[in-house]
Amino acid sequence: MVVSIHQPNYIPWLGLYYKIAHSDVFVYLDDAQYSNIGDHNVNKIKTPQGEFKLKIPVEQHLGDLILNVRTKDELNWKDKHLKTIAMNYSKTPYFDKFYPDLYRIIINHNGSISELNMNIDRLIIEGFGFDTEIIKSSDLDIHTSKEERVIDICVKLGASEYLSGNGARAYESDEHFLNRGIKLTYTDYMPIEYKQIWPRVGFLPYMSAIDYIFNCGFDWEYVEKEVKKLNYGNR
Repeated sequence: MVVSIHQPNYIPWLGLYYKIAHSDVFVYLDDAQYSNIGDHNVNKIKTPQGEFKLKIPVEQHLGDLILNVRTKDELNWKDKHLKTIAMNYSKTPYFDKFYPDLYRIIINHNGSISELNMNIDRLIIEGFGFDTEIIKSSDLDIHTSKEERVIDICVKLGASEYLSGNGARAYESDEHFLNRGIKLTYTDYMPIEYKQIWPRVGFLPYMSAIDYIFNCGFDWEYVEKEVKKLNYGNR
């Protein structure tokens, strides 16, 4: 059984959904400490001027867990984000099919940044048709940290393989995982090219996944095909 883990981020890039698609179980690390340099409340979309960051204001104190960080809805960020998204994507092929559901989730949100992010992810995961089981780490009652915590989660879930992001290569040890009966592997996702709006700007590869969905719909077969081509050519 393949397990992957990631903190709940705001409208994340396609690479995260690729990792989810290649996992039997995906765990939201929602009880990790909130980081001001992470993507818990920010991500990028494409505009006629280039990339633009959408950032949600949050009420956060040092040491807060992600699940306890509240979005500051009184600052009217919902209307601003939704209007910005609509202004830049209303002419895309799949705007009318995706925007109403995204609008509903954002406008009706009331609570933590973690819940907002997971609700948006749920919409996207269902759209792509993944059958991955989704779990929250806060439901697992595991209190270790860093690599040890990842391994403990995998063991508790009965994982035979842990699918990691490439950014963790610097601090993860194959031996530590193997000692607990788990194979450590890394995602082979590479940013793919697809048809984007605003071609004059050029292709921007690290946008939120909503950029792909507005332009290409929930065509996951194309994602898999293009990643395979980047990794292995036409073999």
